Amino acid sequence: MSQGKSTRSVVKVVQAVQTLEGEGFLVRRPFPIPGFMQFDPFLLLDEMGPVELPPGEAKGAPDHPHRGFETVSYILEGRHQHRDSAGHAGELGPGDVQWMTAGAGVVHSEMPAREFAEKGGRMHGFQVWVNLPRRDKMMAPRYQEIPAGRIPVASTPDGRVRVKVIAGESLGVRAVIDTRTPIQYLHFTLEPGGRIEQPVPRDHNAFAYVFEGEGTFGPEATPVVDGQAVLFANDADSVVLANTGTAPLQLLLLSGVPLREPMVRYGPFVMNTQTEIIQAFEDYQSGRMGRIRP
Repeated sequence: MSQGKSTRSVVKVVQAVQTLEGEGFLVRRPFPIPGFMQFDPFLLLDEMGPVELPPGEAKGAPDHPHRGFETVSYILEGRHQHRDSAGHAGELGPGDVQWMTAGAGVVHSEMPAREFAEKGGRMHGFQVWVNLPRRDKMMAPRYQEIPAGRIPVASTPDGRVRVKVIAGESLGVRAVIDTRTPIQYLHFTLEPGGRIEQPVPRDHNAFAYVFEGEGTFGPEATPVVDGQAVLFANDADSVVLANTGTAPLQLLLLSGVPLREPMVRYGPFVMNTQTEIIQAFEDYQSGRMGRIRP
């Protein structure tokens, strides 16, 4: 088998754009952007920070609705409080993951933790939106909150590649998070000279997002740098990641089975028809999604 067929080729490199979200916090976003609106089943990827925040300057996303999809929050630095209309309340710190399945709908609040907001500090994290299949759009909301100490970690024998297994499997280690559809969500750190060939099922769409350093991807050794996402073709069963720089390379590798279903998105509502979107908006406006209690 030729090298080009043994590992997935690179089809596109996308530059993240900066945008404001919530109360005005800055994020880097590789999608959705003009010309690249989604990557089935993934709807959005936001990198929040890294940024040093003075005391009193941390911002968040006050009460807002979700219906029809999942949000995955992964915190590297800082502390965030999450509350919702279903009575859930939690706090995420460095290394923690929250996999929230909005399903039939919740009103959600994501704000900096009080002490972090008062003292300031470094904030860095990610949020991914994952579409739900039609059969699960109106399921009961649920949360999986996994503290940093329970996220499985694996390394290559030479120690040059380390991976946090948020969802899926890598280097023989499986995640503890249960996903509604097959998803891989892996945080790789490659030291200089590090290289790994990560299995990815051929029926998955796959992309990587570099948030520190530089490296090469695929059999073509396509160069990718900080703030860029690389999309892989579905032409093989693995992807190649390599650090060709002099500093550590950090990236997220995500893959999932595309739903290939009709989709209509209106802000925080992701449904299969326009009628369902209108109903979601009416349910939120009328209070049928509930309220966050003080």
